[in-house]
Amino acid sequence: MTRILATPAAWPRLLLARAAAAEPTDLTAAVRDGAFVALRSAIRELGPTATIATLADSGLRGRGGAAFPTAEKWRIAAEQPADRRFVVVNAYGADPASATDRALLERDPYAVVEGAAIAAFAVGAEEAIVAVRAEATEARNALERAVAAAEAAGYLGPDVLDSGLTIRVRVAPVTGAYMLGEETVLLKALEGKRGQPEQRPPYPAVRGLFGAPTVVNNAATIALVPWILRNGPTAFTGLGDPTVPGTWLVALRGPVGEGVAEVPTGISLRELVDLAGGVGPGRSVKAILVGGPSGGLLPPDLLDTPYLPAALRAAGAHVGSGAVVIADERSCVVDLARLLTGYCSAEACGKTIPCRIGTRRLFEIAERIATGRPRPTDLELAGDLAADMVASALCDHERLATLPLTSALRYFRTELDDHILRSSCPAGVCRPIAVAAGRGS
Repeated sequence: MTRILATPAAWPRLLLARAAAAEPTDLTAAVRDGAFVALRSAIRELGPTATIATLADSGLRGRGGAAFPTAEKWRIAAEQPADRRFVVVNAYGADPASATDRALLERDPYAVVEGAAIAAFAVGAEEAIVAVRAEATEARNALERAVAAAEAAGYLGPDVLDSGLTIRVRVAPVTGAYMLGEETVLLKALEGKRGQPEQRPPYPAVRGLFGAPTVVNNAATIALVPWILRNGPTAFTGLGDPTVPGTWLVALRGPVGEGVAEVPTGISLRELVDLAGGVGPGRSVKAILVGGPSGGLLPPDLLDTPYLPAALRAAGAHVGSGAVVIADERSCVVDLARLLTGYCSAEACGKTIPCRIGTRRLFEIAERIATGRPRPTDLELAGDLAADMVASALCDHERLATLPLTSALRYFRTELDDHILRSSCPAGVCRPIAVAAGRGS
């Protein structure tokens, strides 16, 4: 089971409130803790329009990286003239460095199940699909048991809470690649098609799964919905940063410790480093990778940057899947940029030429620098190529795949110059550099 990191007692726990539960799939215990109170309130008291209005008042934004207003997405889907609609919960957890979705499903699957049912009710859908990584066995089993128990108790099925409404939640095990984090790619996979992004607009809320209006939300976004309906929108807006209220799930990994933590929005990167145990005695932070494989490498003088979408974008990173990796002075930023760019290149779906070719060329530039074979124009070429890729991108993978190398160019130019001009790797990681230097002496 995914490790949950300890956080200060004063910090709110919305998503991981049941993290210490002896049996997370015990429906009786979950109901005792408040599960399905919000669903009953939505159906019997609020109705679809007021449910969406309550979310709007809360200021809930998506936790999947884009931070789009959740209520607006639901409203658009609900207003579309259609015979059927869908809700899709992305709990796939495409980022290999992040275990946030898995931790949520393992610790409180009922929050996801109830949130999915509320979303389906609010937008007029009869089916909600939770996409989960097929190989995440523990998380998948917990979710399937929770769905079965909720159906048996009448919280799901053909007559939800004796209302006459049909709401079914289906677990969809998915096997695929990093690109499944993009919503249109995930929808293609659920349709049994090749996982490639679609041009937007139209957005899925207008035309999504099987051509029907579809709400696609991250698992953490959906899991926050029951808490908001139980406690009221004002309670939620009072937590964290007012621009993106509430809490985040963050997957932290550093030289000392790793795990998942629930943190108030707006806390600093420095506080995240401390939660992970820092870098150990006698060591210093050299770089922080924020946003997963397509994230930005930020220097230690940006540790006071708030963990918020706008602030991170301005710094050259992004929230993404919630992964934060801390590197000390033993790491080589050039090597990290090379590895990350290579991963993004390998995971590109190949649909567009700027992404298919551009990510490969960026990796080749990083490879040349790391191995002591740079060309005089490599740094200029990398900047120009990255700008062209961002300008012509079809999806966020293409835009964000440029960040590891461009953030290294922006913040760690001295280390790049050491590799290019002095044929040396200060961290002693890029061993071929010494061979290249020796050959020219």
